[in-house]
Amino acid sequence: MSIETITSLIRDVPDFPKPGIIFKDITPIFQDPAGLKASVDLFVDRWRDMRIDKVVGIESRGFLLGAPVAYQLGLGCPLVRKAGKLPWKTVSRSYDLEYGSATLEVHVDAVEPGDRVVILDDLLATGGTMVATGELLREIGAEVVEVACLIELGFLPGRAVLEAAGYSVYCPITF
Repeated sequence: MSIETITSLIRDVPDFPKPGIIFKDITPIFQDPAGLKASVDLFVDRWRDMRIDKVVGIESRGFLLGAPVAYQLGLGCPLVRKAGKLPWKTVSRSYDLEYGSATLEVHVDAVEPGDRVVILDDLLATGGTMVATGELLREIGAEVVEVACLIELGFLPGRAVLEAAGYSVYCPITF
């Protein structure tokens, strides 16, 4: 399945979550066996020959991509979650959103010092979630090899924000 075919499964939902926003809904990709496999394979093929120790998934759609990618690569998949959702000792990072702020957490033992990780989520917009996640992982000793999303909203500054923070960025689909 090609990137064009995966892209054809993405549904535009107007005025969600608020008027004027066109939400890129990827649930049809997860509902389609070939679409899900092709989406996972994009990242597996990219990272197969890289020396990576973990694939970090960001709540919540990043879990849906991160876990099967990690499984295919024979790696672990630490989870980055919203504040208060992880049951053990965590480190946290707050960051600004377009319409407020949020806090992310990761278990203090999610990675070993020196682990080479990739961060995976569904969509890159402003980059705030990815930067906060990268800072969390660096704080507990990881080396962030790459940050990746299935979709990039190219009209927003996410890629520039991440590159300015020193991250390599991979997004196979851009709108």
